[in-house]
Amino acid sequence: MFTKIYEKIKQFIKNNYLSLLFYIVFIAVMIYPLPYYIYTGGGTIDVEDKISIFDANHVSGSFHMCYVEEIHATIPTYLLAHILGNWDVVAKEDVTLTENENLNDIYVRDKIYLREANQNAVLVAYQKAKREPKIIDTHAYVVYVDGASNTDLKIGDEILTVDGIRIKSLEDILTLLKKYEIGDKVVFQVKNENKVFEKYAVVLEKENKKMFGIAINTIFDYQTDPSIEFSFSNRESGPSGGLMITLAIYNKLIPEDITKGFKIAGTGTIDADGNVGSIGGVKYKLKGAVADNADVFLVPNGENYEECIELQKKYHYDIKIIGVSTFDEAIVKLSRL
Repeated sequence: MFTKIYEKIKQFIKNNYLSLLFYIVFIAVMIYPLPYYIYTGGGTIDVEDKISIFDANHVSGSFHMCYVEEIHATIPTYLLAHILGNWDVVAKEDVTLTENENLNDIYVRDKIYLREANQNAVLVAYQKAKREPKIIDTHAYVVYVDGASNTDLKIGDEILTVDGIRIKSLEDILTLLKKYEIGDKVVFQVKNENKVFEKYAVVLEKENKKMFGIAINTIFDYQTDPSIEFSFSNRESGPSGGLMITLAIYNKLIPEDITKGFKIAGTGTIDADGNVGSIGGVKYKLKGAVADNADVFLVPNGENYEECIELQKKYHYDIKIIGVSTFDEAIVKLSRL
């Protein structure tokens, strides 16, 4: 039986090998990655789908984060980008990479930035709602390694101890650094992917300062009342949703509904003091908000806001654009809707 099937397959291939070869080559050409990235307007994500707050208040409208669609170019998408004209093609070598870093380093760092943004959002939103969160733990993550450093530390390492001393923040490391001399090799205990490692860093001198040649971000874990949980996927990263996450949390904690039934999209980072920071790719995010029929687009003041206003005039976008510099300013301007 198997012999007959094998003979039939063999005969089929023999009779149709040119067509089969054509299809194989065609598929290979269609999926072969080119050394380019394509950027275009993504869409919006309802923040309601990313946060869960026990016993939260009802909300009539919605807050949405905006994202940029990034596509690894193939021949079809490359040609389509030039035909459409509103897709931007960027050479792979032009994608900003810091020395000694790769795309995975950027991904890991952006995951840390997302977690930091979420915790900043918790702090600001609960404080503004007069529900002070309690710090229950701290984490010090490596987010940058200087090319001139002498270390085996990597981006994403959580520093637990330095020479056996517990580390909670960058300030702890700077304090310890004072007792070392240039050239001293210092032992770090770190955690990465739930495994503990012993690593090292040699003290170096740069711009007349002693340093290990690394940058650290401190992230706090908070205990809140009511409790809150986040549910971001592995694909989601970066700090640009900080403002919208803060607004959505705050709106769940207060009696009134600041959305007033509107679909409010936006972008912007948030720090622990409630300041809103600028972001990249704002034109794609505005485009995504318009495509998703948002009523309002919140954007950091300055270049981001000015770029959005120019785009609105150029393409006649039917959306209200509001520039903000702080969380408090966002609340005031939303109250005027």
